[in-house]
Amino acid sequence: MITDKWGLGRMEPFWDNEYIGLDYIQEKFNNPDDLKLWKDQGYVHPDSHYTGAMCDMRGLQPTWNDEIVSWFYKKYNVYDIGTSYYRMGTGVILPMHGDIYTRYREMFRCELHNIKRVVVFLEDWQSGHYFEISGNPVTHWKAGDYVWWFGDVKHMAANIGLEDRYTLQITGHLR
Repeated sequence: MITDKWGLGRMEPFWDNEYIGLDYIQEKFNNPDDLKLWKDQGYVHPDSHYTGAMCDMRGLQPTWNDEIVSWFYKKYNVYDIGTSYYRMGTGVILPMHGDIYTRYREMFRCELHNIKRVVVFLEDWQSGHYFEISGNPVTHWKAGDYVWWFGDVKHMAANIGLEDRYTLQITGHLR
């Protein structure tokens, strides 16, 4: 399914598993309104992170990261591209939310509706791995499949499987 706000795509995988050994950092989810909503809805997470661990542009990226950035620019004609590798461990649930890109919007002075996000599935789907966008479940993906959206389209992710779930978030904006 494709809409004007989100869609599915595919890129041919060219990467190795270098992303597994990156220096992932666990950070708290940065939208207090969503955190309150999730707690009110009954989501309880002992460390209140709600997210997996990330390795973004502040850390060492894989040697092939520039190829990812180049692909994203050529495919979508966006600017100020950032990448963040994401490891979601067993039992992590990121409830429905819309990204607000606080740091990104401050850095690049862009409007929320002009921000494009792509989440690339770095590995084939495994039982218990889940993604949903705008009420549409995404499962059984192959490495290289991706989901894209503009702005704050609602989405969620979870890993109730036994293996880590690895994705790559790519962010850019239209001018």
